[in-house]
Amino acid sequence: MVWGWESWEVSTYPNMESEIADGPMKGRPLSEVIGGEFPLLVKYINAREDLSIQVHPDDAMAKAKHGPGFRGKTEMWYVVDAAPGASLYCGLKEKIGMEEYERRVKDGTITDVLDRYEVSPGDVFFLPAGRIHAICSGCFLAEIQQTSDLTYRIWDYNRPGLDGKPRQLHTELAKEAIDYTVLPDYQTRYTPAKDQEVVIVSCKYFTTSIFDLTKPVEKVLPDSYLVVMCLDGAGDVGGVPVKKGETLLVPASLGKVTFTPHGSMKLLTSHA
Repeated sequence: MVWGWESWEVSTYPNMESEIADGPMKGRPLSEVIGGEFPLLVKYINAREDLSIQVHPDDAMAKAKHGPGFRGKTEMWYVVDAAPGASLYCGLKEKIGMEEYERRVKDGTITDVLDRYEVSPGDVFFLPAGRIHAICSGCFLAEIQQTSDLTYRIWDYNRPGLDGKPRQLHTELAKEAIDYTVLPDYQTRYTPAKDQEVVIVSCKYFTTSIFDLTKPVEKVLPDSYLVVMCLDGAGDVGGVPVKKGETLLVPASLGKVTFTPHGSMKLLTSHA
């Protein structure tokens, strides 16, 4: 990307699909193995420069504007690492209407009305469809989202894309998609705890938890599946080795799974 890179860890999105990495199904696309679309798109995002100011539509708008096969995009961020002073934008810090939004996009001052957060590892932000946001330089995040790639770009700092041309803006679509509600705080607050599951986000599309482990912990699996991202350390998940930067998809048919750290291990788990 013009701003850095992202790794789609678990995906059935067309042309960006995960393949089974090992075992008897090695090399087969995920959609073939599960018999259809996976409901979540799980990523790592490394921002060397600021991403565009953007917003995502909800399910109703996605279908109305793009067709019945499209869905909206609600997502969340878990900050894995951050350079000193790294920050991100999340939500409006003051009330504006559609006319002011249009004016600020034209004159390049839209960031003046956005809430900006300096971030540290472990910070969490929940981004329901309609919330303006942008990741800024120096952030390394895990992102959990609906399986959708619908993004309305509001402002891109007048910079060229990889082809040397300005990237397309979606001013009118974004104007309709934005939730103009102002909240006092957009960061998701939680209490960290060792050697137990800590649920950090739970919404209609996904539930995400953090496990900060120094000893084995057993997890009863949901009825669907469990995506396990190893954020730090190493260990095994149900006897399968995993280390920092790797992602596993655990089938519900196992019933339960034990997370066993080798020394220490930090896991981010998600399911629908």
